[in-house]
Amino acid sequence: MIEIDDLRFAWRGAAADCIAIDWLSVASGERVFLYGPSGGGKSTLLGLLAGVLVPHHGHVSLQGTDWSSLSGADRDAYRADHVGYIFQQFNLLPYLSAMDNVLLPCRFSAKRRARATAEAGSPREAARSLLERVGLEPALRTRAASMLSVGQQQRVAAARALIGHPEVVIADEPTSALDAPLRDAFMDLLLGQCAAAGSTLVFVSHDERLAARFDRVVPLAGINHSGGLKAPP
Repeated sequence: MIEIDDLRFAWRGAAADCIAIDWLSVASGERVFLYGPSGGGKSTLLGLLAGVLVPHHGHVSLQGTDWSSLSGADRDAYRADHVGYIFQQFNLLPYLSAMDNVLLPCRFSAKRRARATAEAGSPREAARSLLERVGLEPALRTRAASMLSVGQQQRVAAARALIGHPEVVIADEPTSALDAPLRDAFMDLLLGQCAAAGSTLVFVSHDERLAARFDRVVPLAGINHSGGLKAPP
């Protein structure tokens, strides 16, 4: 599903690479836990996996398609079709309702829209079902995202990532703002929904207590000569 080969990435003006991974592969349907210290490049790596960023050397591919081979617009379209992304800060549109935020992937992707329709009869019904499963009560579904609590926004962000059964779900420390009971409930939901849809899950966190719930754990602690991160196969 995901393959990295000889990846090097540096921010403009930096003297050294901040990401350097010789090889990493993630199988279809696999649940992978990536961990490392805060500020260690985890979010940058997720941006590369999702094609938000492209490396200056090496290759990152999703379902056999190298992100670097696509134009910016084509990367956006391919990401909308195949990737559900849960951002650490959720990145909801504050002026849209919870329901409309969840529906956004279906507006940008005909494939996600078709899968949501096939599953539930319409994208709106699929969104309603997901919001019910994440525990967002009906009265909150028409409320602007800016008026929701942190925990409620997180549930909306998860539903948005999952709608339309994306092949890959990427989660960037989505439990960092949650206490233990909410964290555990969220993990149950996320893992259950990915398993039901057959989605590959790449989950990044500095909280190693979550690692036991995943098929494979990849530490990003090995520092190579360029100062970047090196993940073993």
